[in-house]
Amino acid sequence: MFKRLVWVGTTLDDLRTLPDEARRIAGHALHLVQLGQEPSDWKPMSTLGAGVHELRVRTAVEHRVFYVAKFAEGIYVLHVFQKKTQKTASRDIELGRRRYRSVLSRRKALGHPEER
Repeated sequence: MFKRLVWVGTTLDDLRTLPDEARRIAGHALHLVQLGQEPSDWKPMSTLGAGVHELRVRTAVEHRVFYVAKFAEGIYVLHVFQKKTQKTASRDIELGRRRYRSVLSRRKALGHPEER
């Protein structure tokens, strides 16, 4: 099973701006998710929406990737950002939520099955 990545909003451009090491770690982790495997450092982010996960990219500077992989058609990458404090900033949480709702609306408009 191999799922395609669906980049939501500016996520692909945001990923491309990460430092080389962080981009390599995030890319490898997303590839594992595409193969149906678990990345080594992640946690559920149900506060953003059902099935949303956070990849933790740990280098000299912390980065995070919010994604949802529960849909058959692909893995939606919702947000890529640098984490500057121990607690995730409310603007990053809200952007992840907004993009998740956008994905659900788009899926519904395209006639995809409801969430599972």
